[in-house]
Amino acid sequence: MFERFTKPNSLESAKKTANSLMSERGDANARGVAGKLVSQFKLLDKTEQLKFFEFLAKQFSPDPVAVLGAAQRYSETGNDESLIHLLKTVEPPRQELLRRLNRAPDGTQTIVRMRERLLEHAKTKPGLKAVDADMQHLLGSWFNPGFLELHEITWSSPAQLLEKIIQHESVHAIDGWDDLRRRLQPDRRCYAFFHPQLPGEPLIFVEVALVAGIAKEVGPLLDKKSEALEAKKFKTAIFYSISNCQPGLKGVNLGNFLIKRVAEKILQEIPSVKTFCTLSPVPGLNRWLDTLPASLTPEQIADKKDRTAAAVKLLMPGGEVWTKRATAGWQPTSATADEKAALMRLCFVYLSKHVHSAAGDSVAKFHLANGAELHNINWAADLSKKGLAQSSAIMVNYLYELNDIESNHEKFRKKTVVYSKSLDRLF
Repeated sequence: MFERFTKPNSLESAKKTANSLMSERGDANARGVAGKLVSQFKLLDKTEQLKFFEFLAKQFSPDPVAVLGAAQRYSETGNDESLIHLLKTVEPPRQELLRRLNRAPDGTQTIVRMRERLLEHAKTKPGLKAVDADMQHLLGSWFNPGFLELHEITWSSPAQLLEKIIQHESVHAIDGWDDLRRRLQPDRRCYAFFHPQLPGEPLIFVEVALVAGIAKEVGPLLDKKSEALEAKKFKTAIFYSISNCQPGLKGVNLGNFLIKRVAEKILQEIPSVKTFCTLSPVPGLNRWLDTLPASLTPEQIADKKDRTAAAVKLLMPGGEVWTKRATAGWQPTSATADEKAALMRLCFVYLSKHVHSAAGDSVAKFHLANGAELHNINWAADLSKKGLAQSSAIMVNYLYELNDIESNHEKFRKKTVVYSKSLDRLF
């Protein structure tokens, strides 16, 4: 009986505090009122959180009539005063609510958690896009890379932080403390971004292998029993895993700045390292192959020797080769030369001609938009169960030529993928 009466009051109390925070009195006492709202939000269950977000969407949106009036005024005058008035009128009041909430001792972290919950609800509930856009806009400002701190994670880092690295590794799972210890040896590095308001909470981290040359398979990099390479042989930095730790920061651009900052740091500390490259998965490849040939335009299939058309025909879903490749236990070593050529060819087409589409590979989009070059496509590079399921064990090297990053980025924006001449054999 007690729960029935207290549960609704938790939501109503949070709404009342939000209104108070936006009042003149709330502005004057923002820190205290914001702290109260932080505590109240943490008490809300999932259903109440959804109702609170819907309350934000309805209660703290701009007034359409006022927006229209301000827009007409600016259209008529075109002066600075009317523009400033329009901008103030268009801005949703909930942005100011979130700014005031951010003044609470635990405000920044609470807003990140709020957005994490909001994203879960937004998958099934319409009408929350504007609230999400406001949160993403503000978090994008507050988590600007200029405000972030780059720290190396070492075996001497606090145990609680090391546990979070194990927990959040999303590309190549860390198999316990021995595995983590190997990944933090002198020829392995791990760097993370931190925000001053979230001490001890990594936002995103990247794992780097310092090796003699460009790695073409991930197994040796992940072998926890391998011997550490001598420092004098460090020539290449391989970015082999990048993991986001805060779901609430989805859409806030951190990864590209992290890679560039880490490359600069390594370049300063280890002058012998001249090459910066990834060894990346192709998580969307097999899913895309499932859609052949409908996912390819005639232009994408056409080439001088009809090799793409032949590859599509060989790997058509439902065919003998496709069924064999999709069978549990299939290994790249059992593939025929024609099957290998077809998979490699179609992977190249997927990454070079299909990447700008909605179904384009997310990892490829990230690195190519970040200014990297599509450098190598590697056969039998990830023989793990995950690697076989996602991309038939194929992995890719994206090369970061620091002097070419900006031009490569601009070319990608114009729908051109920069790739190495060695890949011409697949074209």
